[in-house]
Amino acid sequence: MKFRSKFARIAAPLLFCPLVSVASVSPVAQNTATYAVDRYEAAMTDTLAELVQFQTVAREDLPLEKNPEFTGFKRSLCDTARALGLACEDHGYVVIVALGQGEEKIGIVTHGDVQPANPAKWQKSPFELDRTSEPGKLIARGSEDDKGPIATALYAMKAIKDKGVPMKRRVELIVYLGEESDWEPLEVFLKDYDMPAYNITIDASYPVVTAEKGWSEVRATFAGAPLADQNKPYLSDFHGGYFRSQVPDEALARIVNPTAALEQAIRDRAARHPQVKFAFARKDGVLEVTARGVATHSSEPEHGINAIAFLADALGSHDWPANAAGATVRYINDLIGTGIVAEQFGDIAYSDDFMGPMTGALTMVKAEEKGLTSYLNLRRPTGKTAEVLDAQIHSAIDGWKKKTGIQLADLGVHLGEPYRADNAPQVEPLLKVFRHFTGIADAGPVAIGGSTNAKLLPNAVSFGPSMPGKAYTGHSEHEFITVEQLRLNLKMYTAMMIEIANL
Repeated sequence: MKFRSKFARIAAPLLFCPLVSVASVSPVAQNTATYAVDRYEAAMTDTLAELVQFQTVAREDLPLEKNPEFTGFKRSLCDTARALGLACEDHGYVVIVALGQGEEKIGIVTHGDVQPANPAKWQKSPFELDRTSEPGKLIARGSEDDKGPIATALYAMKAIKDKGVPMKRRVELIVYLGEESDWEPLEVFLKDYDMPAYNITIDASYPVVTAEKGWSEVRATFAGAPLADQNKPYLSDFHGGYFRSQVPDEALARIVNPTAALEQAIRDRAARHPQVKFAFARKDGVLEVTARGVATHSSEPEHGINAIAFLADALGSHDWPANAAGATVRYINDLIGTGIVAEQFGDIAYSDDFMGPMTGALTMVKAEEKGLTSYLNLRRPTGKTAEVLDAQIHSAIDGWKKKTGIQLADLGVHLGEPYRADNAPQVEPLLKVFRHFTGIADAGPVAIGGSTNAKLLPNAVSFGPSMPGKAYTGHSEHEFITVEQLRLNLKMYTAMMIEIANL
């Protein structure tokens, strides 16, 4: 996410100011929100602890319907919902929890699958809700993205049911189980399902997200040329990253035939980046260089420190032979660099007045069948067509190939479409809820770099769970939601459902 509107970059300090005069929600929304927190905050947190135990990570070798983590998650979700007096339907990749009987509906859209997590980088298991390591934080994979919002929505619905609040529209909590890996099953589901007229995803940011950049990617694969002289220094390995939507926090290079002068040159160049932790080790005559940065969601690259990019830069003072690893490092340094707005990649950089600049983040370099592949995740705003951007990407790479004489084994370019919902009718009521509970009188719509299922739904905007100006921790190796934020979300989600269901 991030690179939001100007408001989003300045609002965070206001969150702790005394409440100012702002438009109020209805008394029933306020009273029910207060009741939800007083009655159900502890139960909500316990339910979050239950849900994060399921390792709902997509596996290529095991379909969802046979994966016990997903079947267990769905069973737990429906058992909890039914115990709260809510209806629950299992549609395979989609679970729907419902409140009310109205013919018209509102959709609260979220997801139950999560990204992988490296247990070695967590104080406790990433699939155990850690309530103690850092007081005030609830740490686990999915705590913010998106099992925290699921638990919050369940108890908002329960509070509304307890209070018997009149609702013109049925509320449907729509939990998709492939958001992080495969949107096709949701597209298939939507062809036959009567979707609500108003939809709100709870998988992004506040105040209200009305624009999302398009998830895009450039995949460059190098097979490499044979080494002309195997006695000179060369890169035998260069890799890093874990998945395609995370700024990586670790990367590694192996150098064969290193000289003392070469090692010193790499150390000197690495010293230019004190924010990165570099480690050097010699094993059987091979120099291993490891870079450790800070992982973050690739839609917010400004919150991370890209280990792959900075490791490539540290190696940049040497003219490496163009085997797969050497060619990859040359490509990264020449066309990507350590910046985050694709300013080195020919003419592809651009910006939109509302959505901000296109961002670029190297997310992985890994060995594959055709060679060594690097993944550059782009988040593109409105302002430049896909046809123009595609031509500029190919032009930059063609020019680079001509200049260096290095050929690619494969090139893949995917350009997702930006999304805007500026005129969705629920925007102003949602802003009223946010202004009321935060006291930020001038809160307005924002754009994010993230890519949610809102793109597939009619009249869809996003509402939380991340506050403006705060780094989104989902996809990082330190994912958490604060106790304070979870409590505030319960208030706002309760009021939001009441206000939107009664439009």
